[in-house]
Amino acid sequence: MTADKPLRADAQRNRDVLIAKAREVFDAGDFFDLRFDDFARLAGVGTGTLYRHFPTREALAEAVYHGEVAALCDRARQLQATLPAAEALATFLRGMVDHIDAHEGLARTLATLMADRSGDLAEGSRALEQAVTDLVAAAVRDGTVRDDVDAGAVMMALHGIGAAHDRPGWRAEADDVITLVLDGLRRPL
Repeated sequence: MTADKPLRADAQRNRDVLIAKAREVFDAGDFFDLRFDDFARLAGVGTGTLYRHFPTREALAEAVYHGEVAALCDRARQLQATLPAAEALATFLRGMVDHIDAHEGLARTLATLMADRSGDLAEGSRALEQAVTDLVAAAVRDGTVRDDVDAGAVMMALHGIGAAHDRPGWRAEADDVITLVLDGLRRPL
């Protein structure tokens, strides 16, 4: 299968259902409890179909990861197109906390699986950082956000929030960190 050649409709459906089932398993934190072939059974496809689309467990995890990143980037663009710049940024950052909270198992599974494959995650990380950069830049142009802080600092805060997920009271603290970030970005009057 090449990236240039579009899949037949049935092949695309099979690929999509494999990714969806893998995401469910990741979210539940059961990824390491299953044999790789079990993903085919859960998705209702043959093992040949699984291996044709995803020759390894890591390839399946990478597809789930890239799908998540694409959805988050689409969300950032949608917010930027429909809300005032500062509101779009705040809504996106608060939505990221919601996402991290809702998909804790996915994040842990991907972190474990991809620990030695950082290059595979780099493309997605760059895309997500670009989405945050675009939101911050729009708010700077709008005059609502300081121009001396870049998106890298915002991304560090998001990474820290994700890494601290085991803390008691994580959700309230994560919301507080986002409030601190937004207050720190706000242009002084």
